[in-house]
Formats: sequence, C-alpha cells, structure tokens
Amino acid sequence: MLRPVFVYLLTLLTFLALDALWLGLVAKSFYKRHLGHLMTPDINWTAALLFYLLYITAVLVFVTAPAVRSGSPARAWLLGAFLGLVAYATYDLTNLATLKDWPVVVTIVDLVWGAAITSATSGASFLIARWIGWRLN
Repeated sequence: MLRPVFVYLLTLLTFLALDALWLGLVAKSFYKRHLGHLMTPDINWTAALLFYLLYITAVLVFVTAPAVRSGSPARAWLLGAFLGLVAYATYDLTNLATLKDWPVVVTIVDLVWGAAITSATSGASFLIARWIGWRLN
C-alpha cells in the first residue's frame, strides 16, 4: 500500500529538483527579460503547490502506471514528453492567444521545457516504480 506513496513522493521530488534548477538558475534571467513586467515579487506558494501536486498525479496516472503495466521505459519517456508538451501548451498557447505582447519565444522555450522535464521525470518515475517494486496488473 505504501509503494504508490513512495513512487509519488520520489517523483514529486524529482520534478521539483529539475524545475528549481530550471527556474532558479538556468532560465531565471530569460523569464525576467521576457516576462519581468508580469512577474510578481511574491510567489503564490499555494497555487504553485497545487500545480505540482496535481501535475505529478497526472504523470503517475497517465504515464507511469501505463508504462509500468507495459514494462517499457521508452513508453514512460515518450508519454511523458507528450503530456508535458500538451500541459505546457495549454498554458502558453492560451497566453499567446489572449494576452497582449506575450512573447512567442517564451512559448517555444516553455513547450520544449515542458516536454523535457516531464519526459525526464516520467522516466525517473518508471525506474523508481521498478526499484520499489510497484506492480500494476
């Protein structure tokens, strides 16, 4: 019964670590340069936490579980990339469609990042599930 909880927590930690590296170091100046006028000085941690908790649930339901059932790490990476692309596209393409002066370059970078981080996290989640012995039949 605890196996799914451990898979969830380790998957969440994987995603958080990668996203913190991206947002805190790699792309921090990129977002500030392109979206600085929209950024708040105070992060809404409740909204951020809700996103992370819901998103990792989606990764487990739509990617990790099917990949574990099939025994295919490639399926985890590919489904993860697709889920990330769709999820990040939902946000960025909506902004591109509805917000004045939303930068196209931000949309492109975010779509690539969404696919990459979700693929990497999904692959790691698959390996974590296998390591912990989480079986879904």
